Amino acid sequence: MIVSWKWLQQYIDLGGLTEAEVAQRLSLSGLNHESTEPLAGDWAIDLEVTSNRPDCLAHLGVAREISVLFQRPLRRPDPQPQASGPDISSLAQVQIDCPELCPRYTARLIRGVKIGPSPAWLQELLANASGNPAEFKSINNVADITNFVMKECGQPLHAFDFDTLQGGRIIVRTARDGEVLEAIDHKTYPLQAGMCVIADSQRPVALAGIMGGATTEISQKTVNVLIEAADFAPGSVRQTSRRLKLASDSSYRFERTVDHAGIDWASRRCCQLILELCGGQLCAGVIDVGSQTAAPAPIRFRLDQIARLLGIEVHATDVERILQALGNQVEPHSTSDSTRVWQVTPPTWRRDLSREVDLIEEVARIHGYDQIPEDHAVPMAVSTTPRVDLTAQRLRHVLTAAGMSEALSPSLVPAVISDLYSPWTEQPALTTLQPMLGVLDTKFWNTAGPVDHVRRSLIPSLLELRRLNEFRHTQPVELFEIAKVYLPGNPFPVEPTLLGVCSGRSLLEVKSVLAAAWSAIQPGLRLEVEEANDPFFAPGRALRYHLHGEAFGLLGQISQVTQKKLKLKQAAVVGEFHLAALVAALQVVPQAQRQSLYPAIERDFNFIVDLSVRWSALEAVVRAAGGPWLETVQYRETYIDSQRDGADKKRVLLTLTLRSLDETLTGKQADAVAQSVIQQCGAQLHAKLVQ
Repeated sequence: MIVSWKWLQQYIDLGGLTEAEVAQRLSLSGLNHESTEPLAGDWAIDLEVTSNRPDCLAHLGVAREISVLFQRPLRRPDPQPQASGPDISSLAQVQIDCPELCPRYTARLIRGVKIGPSPAWLQELLANASGNPAEFKSINNVADITNFVMKECGQPLHAFDFDTLQGGRIIVRTARDGEVLEAIDHKTYPLQAGMCVIADSQRPVALAGIMGGATTEISQKTVNVLIEAADFAPGSVRQTSRRLKLASDSSYRFERTVDHAGIDWASRRCCQLILELCGGQLCAGVIDVGSQTAAPAPIRFRLDQIARLLGIEVHATDVERILQALGNQVEPHSTSDSTRVWQVTPPTWRRDLSREVDLIEEVARIHGYDQIPEDHAVPMAVSTTPRVDLTAQRLRHVLTAAGMSEALSPSLVPAVISDLYSPWTEQPALTTLQPMLGVLDTKFWNTAGPVDHVRRSLIPSLLELRRLNEFRHTQPVELFEIAKVYLPGNPFPVEPTLLGVCSGRSLLEVKSVLAAAWSAIQPGLRLEVEEANDPFFAPGRALRYHLHGEAFGLLGQISQVTQKKLKLKQAAVVGEFHLAALVAALQVVPQAQRQSLYPAIERDFNFIVDLSVRWSALEAVVRAAGGPWLETVQYRETYIDSQRDGADKKRVLLTLTLRSLDETLTGKQADAVAQSVIQQCGAQLHAKLVQ
């Protein structure tokens, strides 16, 4: 925001202050000072205005800040243009067909206007506040006045040549497919359905909140001028501006919201200046269509919270003065305790003030952050890391140590990715009314479409990222992601947080990496694993996990059909797991375990079992039969030799480590455990020991 020093002096007495002093104080209070450029008899001060302070995108807003900081009165004009013409309702009509995009629209009509150059003072102020006075070009007196009022109060305005409006009507509606608009920059823009436009009875004449049309712009032939002052939905203005790649000072302000209560003031101010500088006759009345925005909600403000949060005492009279100078209404509020409580109602131009802490921040920045001692202790409660964050941290540590990279994929995906796989629900994916900007790159997919489906699984997104990396010859591609998915529910969607993995390693390698991750959550955490029958995965290469009897996740190698559909060069192993189950199982405090001082004894076993027997089942039987001396069960290898062992048989090699906490085990004791293991494996799994 470029602020003219000379312009500011219309609203506040700056005598005795230098531009450097004011710029520094503004910077310390939240309006960062970028630069100050000397001009002929003026200074152009460049301030960085954050998105939550659209009230400072105007000279009056900056002047209000200065008046509070330096305790000087603010002179705000009180426009009262005198109407002498017929009632406007007999000459013009305004209709809003999309109130969700245009909550309010006002119009005033001035007849007999004389179009010409602007006076020198107006051109000088606009040039100095333009950022580049040497290239500033005055348009005409009416257009310059609308720009002046916008930079004065922050409310964008637009002036129509009333005689070029078909039927004398203004219709605020959405554009229709196929419509085009030639804007005042004399470029033609194709309109899309859903864009908010200002139209007459025949055609669009302006892009709502962005730019007017060439067919109704003010020219030397203009006699009658219709002044528009309105409020447009920030999201609609932002989306239209991005789609058309067309931005303006007007759209910049509407995207950050305008003061709804200041619309009429801006309209009256514009009309008053036009009558003074351009002549003409103002029609009586104003067309004001739409709803009035509700007044800001009052905030319960406890004075003792200032000392608690800032660490310093600010006198109540100073607090009241600061809040009232900023436009707040302060009233005492009854309370049952001894705490002094006020009811503070923020001004309409400060939509960022909605909580007690916001008001405390206002007191701090105006009172001065430099007034807060650096060594003053502020009482704070010790915070703890939530269990969900601790769980995610441990998973990231293990997975990154295993060579995997964390992915961050968007929650919105195109339909072709959404429909690829959905393991948690068969219901259609939720869709958004407004898709993500941009379309799917047709270079990688056979179809293009809007990115408007809310993901139901992380697996399709991770596979898409793997395919893109393969296409760009980025190897290896080992990915994981911890994020939410959105499942249709009644009445509200279910939003579980999942862990997704995608790897080019073998199924057993990924399974072992995940086993290490589970152990990081809780040492010795046991999961039930069973074979899954899912056409998305290769036959016999999919696993379904359960934790404490509840479905926990799945892991598998994608099928060749899926691989071809995705155009992947290599097979991939993917998995997805519920984080909530791991959060519940998280062992936050490390548990000390007694270490044995005695040597261990190892016993190797080579069992012949049916092909259908899974390692998890064999391990469970061995652990149950091993007793208290069994320390570890380690898988070694699997062999299949149908000629020696028979059809549908396999050999599983494993090693048991035995150790006692109290004594050195003897050979007889170890043999007794081995016999128990052999007996139980034979009884429960029909396993035979190879001698």
